[in-house]
Amino acid sequence: MELSLFDVVGPVMIGPSSSHTAGAARLARVARQIAGDFVRVSFGLHGSFAKTGWGHGTDRALVAGALGLTERDERLRDSFEMAKAAGLEYDFYTADLDVPHENAVKMTFFSADGGRLDVVGASLGGGRIVITRIGEYPAEVTADAPTLVIVQKDRKGMVSQVSQILAAHDINIGVMRLSRTARGEVACCVIETDGELPDGVLGEVRSVPGVLSARSVSV
Repeated sequence: MELSLFDVVGPVMIGPSSSHTAGAARLARVARQIAGDFVRVSFGLHGSFAKTGWGHGTDRALVAGALGLTERDERLRDSFEMAKAAGLEYDFYTADLDVPHENAVKMTFFSADGGRLDVVGASLGGGRIVITRIGEYPAEVTADAPTLVIVQKDRKGMVSQVSQILAAHDINIGVMRLSRTARGEVACCVIETDGELPDGVLGEVRSVPGVLSARSVSV
């Protein structure tokens, strides 16, 4: 068996816990990129996050991630003060989520125009995460690679048009997953790419007729 140094010592991150602290910060940071602009975020803590998260700084880590701080940022412990200075409102509550993971959270982002988006995810340990739901759509976003999250009308040719844009910019698709609540209505397409998206690509994707929203998630 071949082991890398990462497998032995893990990634660089701020403690005290890789799952409760670093994973929580990464979860909220990825969810932030999916949500876009927001003025308030509500965190529903599930399982171990709810039971022991306070002692591990999960609350501060989640707020830090919502502010865009990485799990390696030493300012994680100061996130409450930073949120106040930035005018970001937040709150926490205990949630009973239908997920198979103990360290899970439901993050609800509220925009200034009254919109909201629920993002559910879990910390898997060692700083690894998975987003399992975006709004009403099942998902599987690990943020291990640059990722596109597209909400689109569920009609013929949509995936092909987006794929052609990526191919024109020499961007290879690693993984693509599409979920929908009903045939012919709205779908959520998650695309992992082998490289970061060049400037302008996201705008081209957003301009495709039938694309309702498109966000990019950087690792």
